[in-house]
Amino acid sequence: MSDTFARQETALSDMLHAAVRGPRRNGLFAVWLVLRACGDLLPPNRVSDRGHRQRIANIAGRLHSLSLPAPLRKALAGSIHQLSEGTAAAASIALRQLVAPVGETLGPASADAIARAARIAGEVRRRTGWMETAGG
Repeated sequence: MSDTFARQETALSDMLHAAVRGPRRNGLFAVWLVLRACGDLLPPNRVSDRGHRQRIANIAGRLHSLSLPAPLRKALAGSIHQLSEGTAAAASIALRQLVAPVGETLGPASADAIARAARIAGEVRRRTGWMETAGG
């Protein structure tokens, strides 16, 4: 995974730690989980298909228990569905789908981190010529 992608994870994690309990913190946590799952689909440290499927199932289950704003909940469900493809392209698309709802519900700094991560995921995929099939 690219250092710059990892920086976006760290930025979102820092926002999460600074947030008080409630729907905003829950939203940041949910977005951070999805961001980490997207990073796991990128080379060079791509996780196994089985590991990815298990992580997606765990995230989907965890999202049901969180109090989230409706637009964010809907966007996260779409991103999880997209990530079930298990490709680097799916990771880039899943992140791009989150930018507007994250900006609307969690603020511009969060949306900026997601937009940068989406851009980085697309660049990493193109630069490495990563295969667009599950299992790479």
